[in-house]
Amino acid sequence: MGEFVATEERRKSLLEALGAAAREQGDLTVRHRDVMGARLGLGPTEEKTLDLLRRSGPLTAGEIAQRAGLAPATVSGLIDRLEGKWLVRRVRDLTDRRRVIVEINHERLAGFAELFEPYAAALERVYAHYTDDELAVILDWVHRSTAAQAEAVRALAGE
Repeated sequence: MGEFVATEERRKSLLEALGAAAREQGDLTVRHRDVMGARLGLGPTEEKTLDLLRRSGPLTAGEIAQRAGLAPATVSGLIDRLEGKWLVRRVRDLTDRRRVIVEINHERLAGFAELFEPYAAALERVYAHYTDDELAVILDWVHRSTAAQAEAVRALAGE
C-alpha cells in the first residue's frame, strides 16, 4: 500500500510540474512569435499566416482562413499586406485557372534566416541530451498533446 501511495504522489507531482512547464512553454512560444514578428515587421496574424504557409505549402485564401481560424472576409486584406511586403505572392493554379493560390516568396524570407538560427542551435543542444529512443517518446508526446489541443480548439470553436 505504501509503494502505491508514493507512486501516486510522484505521478501527481510530475503531472503538476508537466502542466506548469507546458504552460510556461506555451507562454514563451507566444512571446517568441510576437518578438520575431515585430523584428520582421509583422503583426501576429501575418506571422501566423507565414508560419502556416511554411508548414503547409501554398494554400488558397479559403484554406488559410480555415486552417488559421480567421474570418474569410479578413483574409484578402491579410494577403494584400503580406504581398505588399513581398513576403507572399498570388499565383494562378495551373490545373484550375479560376483558383488563386498564395505562396511564400522564399527569396524574400531567406534574408530573415539569421533570426531563427540562435533558437535552432539551442534546440540542437537540447536534443543532444537525449537518446533516439527518448526523442521518440518526446515526439510521441508532442503529437498526442497537439492532437488533444486541436480537438479542444475544435470543440471550443463549435466545429
